[in-house]
Amino acid sequence: MITMNALQKAEQLLTEMTLEEKIQLLQWIARDLGRVSPGVISTSGICGGHPRIIGTRIPVWVLVQYRKLGASEADLLNAYPTLRAEDLANAWAYYRAHLDEIERQMTENDEGVDRPNI
Repeated sequence: MITMNALQKAEQLLTEMTLEEKIQLLQWIARDLGRVSPGVISTSGICGGHPRIIGTRIPVWVLVQYRKLGASEADLLNAYPTLRAEDLANAWAYYRAHLDEIERQMTENDEGVDRPNI
């Protein structure tokens, strides 16, 4: 007995779908992907589960906090050499989409944050 994985099943279903059904499916996928933030991930046990830049331990709230304190993007890129301009753009987009969450994290972490000289 041959078992198919989800992608193989989807590929088979696509060949059987009408154009209208494919359009509806695409809308569902786009809506589902709208909940994903490129370049930002939350993992329990890493950075307190706070959203962070993928591949780093740099929480989004930290970058936003520094920006609010007057750090420029150049300052941030110099302070965090592993970051790219794209990472900052992803952080700002995440912040705009999750404003209350990030503001709450900044408030909760305001005391005792070790701020580098940037």
